[in-house]
Amino acid sequence: MPERSAHRPVGGSGARLEPRLTRDGSYSLWSAHFGESFHSAEGALREARQVFMGPAELERFTPGHSLTVVEVAVGTGTNTATLLEAVERQGLRLQWWGLELDPAPLAMALADERFRAQWSPSVLERLAELGRSDRLLWGDGRSRLRELVGPLAGRCDLILLDAFSPRRCPELWSLEVLGALARLLAPGGRLLTYSSAAAVRRGLETVGLRLAAVPLPAMARPEPDSRQVWSAGTVASPTALPPTDRLRPLSPMEREHMASRAGEPYRDPSGRASAAEILASRARAQAGSGAEPTSAWQRRWGIERRRGVNGCSPGPAGGHPGRGARP
Repeated sequence: MPERSAHRPVGGSGARLEPRLTRDGSYSLWSAHFGESFHSAEGALREARQVFMGPAELERFTPGHSLTVVEVAVGTGTNTATLLEAVERQGLRLQWWGLELDPAPLAMALADERFRAQWSPSVLERLAELGRSDRLLWGDGRSRLRELVGPLAGRCDLILLDAFSPRRCPELWSLEVLGALARLLAPGGRLLTYSSAAAVRRGLETVGLRLAAVPLPAMARPEPDSRQVWSAGTVASPTALPPTDRLRPLSPMEREHMASRAGEPYRDPSGRASAAEILASRARAQAGSGAEPTSAWQRRWGIERRRGVNGCSPGPAGGHPGRGARP
């Protein structure tokens, strides 16, 4: 699946970020440090609406409801602005907290007329206010997240998890981070992410959440007789997620992927390990796990073997239109 945005290195700056327009004409950034885009090449706005706001199903809430949201990692503010737009349309109130390491992406977006042209004046004003508020917690997301667990435990309606891909930024995909996020969720709350990584999905189940997949748009789906069933992202909740046109159960292919070595979670017990240390620890755990090699799973499902870039399985030839190989 496409790769994504948001835990950026200390010292990351606008000098290492390149503005780009995605295929739907919406604004995004490219990170030279990670060699990844912040959004799907098909469209930053399309992705925010399809992967995050659609499966959030805000129509579940009555007008006037105070929606409690934590966003891990804010990046350019595209998801935040899409959320503000949807909350305004549904007549909801918003209690929002964001985690972000680098102020450059949001500052660059708010200063770019192409980004500003995407939003109404009210959304832009509110986004700028959030960027200046104490609700946007700057710094290492692992340590800042701990500040939220006490006051927000069991209260969050939505968590938007949009960090760079697990292979690039395993710090924000560890069992420890996923467990802390799970503790924030209200009983009917939903964690939404673009990632379909087997390691992320198994991690979410390990910390007690129930899973659903975000269906691909019809134009991107395989032929009807194909055994391969890919998804655009993952939704997790403390309670079961009934199928809708925006959510579906995980397919047998996806379940078997989670059971393979690719499903070995990322671990960071100290909360201070480097990306290299987390990846090395996971590689050792995979080697000793006794789980089926991912290559065997690929052969069984007729998947052409390609090098994945986000800690998940590579997809069929050509991959999914986005930031890289399919998760």
